[in-house]
Amino acid sequence: MSSILSVGQSALSAAQAGLVTTGHNIANASTPGYNRQVVVQGAVNGQDAGYGFIGKGTEVTAVRRVYSEFLNTQVLSTQTASTQLSSYYGQIQQVNNMLADSKAGLTPVLQDFFSSLQAAGADPSSGAARESMLSSANTLVGRFQSMDAQLGEVRQGVTTEMRSSVDAINVYAQQIGKLNDAIEKATSNGGSTPNDLLDQRDQAISELSKEIKVSVVKQGATYNVMIGSGQPLVVGTKTYDLSMAQSPTDPKRPMVAYQTVNGTVLLSDESLSGGKLGGLLEFRSKTLDQAQNALGRIAITLASSFNAQHVLGQDANGNPGVDFFKVAAPVVSPSSRNGDQAASASAAIVNPSALTTSDYKVQVTAAGTPPGYKVVRLSDGKPFDGPADGSSMVLDGVSFGVSGPLTAGDEFLVRPTADGASLRNGINVKITDKATIALGSPLASAAASGNSGTGSISAPTVTAAGADLTQPVAITFTSANTFDVTGTGPGLPATGVAFKAGEDISYNGWKLQISGVPASGDSFTVGGGSNGSGDNRNALALAALQSASTTDGASTSFQGAYSQLVSQVGNKTRELASTSAAAEQLRASAVSSQQAESGVNLDEEAANLLRYQQAYQAAGKVMKTASDMFDVLLSLGR
Repeated sequence: MSSILSVGQSALSAAQAGLVTTGHNIANASTPGYNRQVVVQGAVNGQDAGYGFIGKGTEVTAVRRVYSEFLNTQVLSTQTASTQLSSYYGQIQQVNNMLADSKAGLTPVLQDFFSSLQAAGADPSSGAARESMLSSANTLVGRFQSMDAQLGEVRQGVTTEMRSSVDAINVYAQQIGKLNDAIEKATSNGGSTPNDLLDQRDQAISELSKEIKVSVVKQGATYNVMIGSGQPLVVGTKTYDLSMAQSPTDPKRPMVAYQTVNGTVLLSDESLSGGKLGGLLEFRSKTLDQAQNALGRIAITLASSFNAQHVLGQDANGNPGVDFFKVAAPVVSPSSRNGDQAASASAAIVNPSALTTSDYKVQVTAAGTPPGYKVVRLSDGKPFDGPADGSSMVLDGVSFGVSGPLTAGDEFLVRPTADGASLRNGINVKITDKATIALGSPLASAAASGNSGTGSISAPTVTAAGADLTQPVAITFTSANTFDVTGTGPGLPATGVAFKAGEDISYNGWKLQISGVPASGDSFTVGGGSNGSGDNRNALALAALQSASTTDGASTSFQGAYSQLVSQVGNKTRELASTSAAAEQLRASAVSSQQAESGVNLDEEAANLLRYQQAYQAAGKVMKTASDMFDVLLSLGR
């Protein structure tokens, strides 16, 4: 009788375990990271009764969670890629919307400025036209500064998001370390598997993978978690925190730092891929930096080329032109790790049309006299060795040099165009008096009244400012094919100069052409005396800059360079919209496959609940039958 009772009791206990586990699954159907659990039963070894083995019931051997490591790894991988792309896409949309805005972008104010310049050139004596041009110039400068400020706000937002992501990574690392400890204690000495703790740890790793790409290495019951290029974040129960730290060469550019037992190690942006943090870092280095530098390059090229032409003109007061715009200088930042902070690097823009949107790193390779150094273009990582005599070198329109108590290994970050459009150090209008706008030319040319030939002289075009620019020069033909030049300046006087109709004649910073057939003895004069207030020759030259190829290696105009920037950001935004959506579909598919294997199906659990309920009732009947039989035996003895 006792064997029947024990068999019924074992069946009752197994059914009860099944009911409790099924109820646990139903209760956690909506719990993030929960993997459904199943009761694993086994038959108790039977007893030899001589005529055969009599069963002794059942036993619960384990409560196992339904878990696929392969599917879980797929979820982590697709989730990391999806969150990186969505993070990048969310940030680049802000830049794309700003640049492409037909009203808030650079295009309309650039067109307005040159339209006002053309209007002033059409009536150079009009004070109202000059005032309108000056106002348009200030509006253009304000738009440059406003756009640069908006990019700065985006940069601050990225920094805030980076700090938030780093804090989240540290929190998840602490959770994983504590769960490692709890799991290790629960499984020590042959203990059963703590399924719910394992789920919590996997969920923490899943949430961590949304912030940064992770790799997991099993070590017994614990997980070691690595990030980046192999930096351990969790080793057993020990965790290594991340933090934010200043870049040694750019205090305004925070970097992610890794805390080790020996101190803080700065991690490069390239070493931290995947997840929200990886997306933020990629956006900052590949889009935000490039956009800000490209905008600054347009501002520098516009201001430099406009100034170069403006100083060749003459203002309404008859004075030579001065710089119209303020031009930003390259930003040079020494590394905080340099051996002597008195050491310095210099950078100056010598050819604005050759500027790129890259930043540069100047590295001292050998101290001494002369010092050895190289310049690394950061956009492609290509190094360029400095001159052997330690003098300055010109690369991409920028002159680089080093000086001071240099130490091998010293570094300097050079950002030639970073401040080009900034409010504090970038483009600005230097002229405040409309009369000082140099719309005219300081030169005039004339043919002598007694000339007998058919030669005619063009208006002189100023090519370079200088002390000799307005010195009077006389061109006297000694024959139809030669002429003499008298006056003061480089190369003057000159005799027997060969003449060909229509060819440039250049002296003292000007050039002109004589056409027709001059006769021997004919003379022409060039010199000052132009009416600055009513002359528009320099205005026409300034207006021609709108379509001139002055940017990107003299291959495109200001407007063309801006269109390229808008196109690059727009194309990248569309690319990310597509790839982000595709990555999200892959993530959803991986999660669906994982949930199909490990998730809780309420219909299935309801069927299991009914099955275990029936098993429980049947086991109860077995025990009741055993009890009735025992009562019969007792009644036989009365």
